[in-house]
Amino acid sequence: MTKPQTIQIFLPFGNPQGTRVAEITTRTVRVFDIPRKLLPEFLNMPESSQVGLYFLFSEVDNEENISCYVGQSGEVGKRLQQHHQKKDFWHRAIVAVSLTNTITDTHAKYLEWASIKLGQASGRFQLENGNSGSKPHTPAPLEADCVEILETIRVLMSTLGYPVLEPLPSHTKEIQSTIYLCTARGANARGILSSEGFTVLKGSTCAMKPTAKATPQSIKTRRQKLIDSGVLIMSSDTLVFAKDHLFQSPSGASCSVIYRTSNGWRDWRTAEGVDLATSEEKNIIQSN
Repeated sequence: MTKPQTIQIFLPFGNPQGTRVAEITTRTVRVFDIPRKLLPEFLNMPESSQVGLYFLFSEVDNEENISCYVGQSGEVGKRLQQHHQKKDFWHRAIVAVSLTNTITDTHAKYLEWASIKLGQASGRFQLENGNSGSKPHTPAPLEADCVEILETIRVLMSTLGYPVLEPLPSHTKEIQSTIYLCTARGANARGILSSEGFTVLKGSTCAMKPTAKATPQSIKTRRQKLIDSGVLIMSSDTLVFAKDHLFQSPSGASCSVIYRTSNGWRDWRTAEGVDLATSEEKNIIQSN
């Protein structure tokens, strides 16, 4: 359940595009958002020598191609230095530490395991870890601590723009969303609109072939990336969404579904045939 919270974001070096530090004012977890180029700045901070949980993210070049690696270390700055030397893919690091320096190695191992598991379940990013392995032995009091710590990390990472631990909107039972349909060019897709974008639901099918003039290379490239990442799979000669997938916009979703240029606000429709733009306009009017 969501609730109002106060989050403080601090710019330790004054650059809004540089290192950012986020925390919920009533909790003891601090999250650092560190550009790889500015890693030396973090290494000079006392927090770099603490036990920490970290996430490495690839450069965000498009919504279908973001990789993430989850790890933990008893000295998180030293581990990031090693990754700087040996891992090329990452562009930015998110590091979570304790304000009171009370996260132990046992906490960190559990947090790593749970984060990989949540990241795999959400499917928002391509995880570089493989499977999450077996649950590490964690005494009940420490596991209770970890649940609260992980919830704080989840909220802070989402606020900073890295919702790797967040379930997709369609997985959230509290959301009662209108189901929209896209059936042009033989497609049979279902999706929902949320504050994050547009989620095409598992089992939706796509148009198979591009059009002669209305399918630019950018849409073909996106389609291929969806196939390469396993979001789209062939099933009985039909291209199917193997899992729910979040697009940044309704048009990005409909272009991928019907395999041509598309205005998603018009091509996604309710079961009664009302287009997305009109349907959402009615919702706004009714809420006033």
